[in-house]
Amino acid sequence: MKKAIIISVVILLIIAIGAGVYFPIAKSQGTFSEGNAAQYSVAQTPALDTSPIKGKTVLFLGSSVTYGSAAEGESFADYLEKRDGIKSVKEAVSGTCLVDTGKNSYVSRLKKLDKSLNPDIFVCQLSTNDATKKKPLGKVSDGYYEEDFDTKTVAGAIEFIISYVDENWGCPIIFYTGTKYDSKQYEKMVNLLYEIQDKWGIIILDLWNDEDMNAVSEEDYKLYMANGIHPTRAGYRDWWLPKFEELLYTVGEENEE
Repeated sequence: MKKAIIISVVILLIIAIGAGVYFPIAKSQGTFSEGNAAQYSVAQTPALDTSPIKGKTVLFLGSSVTYGSAAEGESFADYLEKRDGIKSVKEAVSGTCLVDTGKNSYVSRLKKLDKSLNPDIFVCQLSTNDATKKKPLGKVSDGYYEEDFDTKTVAGAIEFIISYVDENWGCPIIFYTGTKYDSKQYEKMVNLLYEIQDKWGIIILDLWNDEDMNAVSEEDYKLYMANGIHPTRAGYRDWWLPKFEELLYTVGEENEE
């Protein structure tokens, strides 16, 4: 009897899937979210007549949030390219970590980039994967050179990235955080980032502690986020993009002086 019920359920699922029925996953809307409707796409986003960062080359290093994995592959980097006319270099691989654990880590991928890119601004994601995979935080070092950093820790990987970018391109360095979700480990990483800022003077776009971002309504949050970590197209365009633009405009103008 039990076996017959299981077989019946499987058959019903197969029929439903074949008919195009969507079964929502708990706590995650995925790419089927209302926030991924065509009206929120990069294609439907008009370009600005003028922008302080038009023509700037911005190098983005990150994982799934920088890629836009829950938003049809469209992230803030793509909206900035369309709306503000930047040249976006999006070096983003889903599931990867800051910590150097192999060829797809932030550290490894950064070292493989063409040094002739010469970006005007560098933007790096404080990856949630390091928190999810419980990578060791480590400590801020006393040194300033690549050999001084333990890239098997979050602190060491971040310091390596900063040192590498500064030595090879000498451009403004921005690290951005995700918006707040249920993770004590990621909160520790955000705090660590501020310790690193005290040493290196990097710029932080802190969406985690941003009062405006945290005051979002439940209805808007459902539209903006596919899950606790990943924005939808609407989330990138209408919620995150204004914060990136505000900071990048300031950085771009200061860099002109």
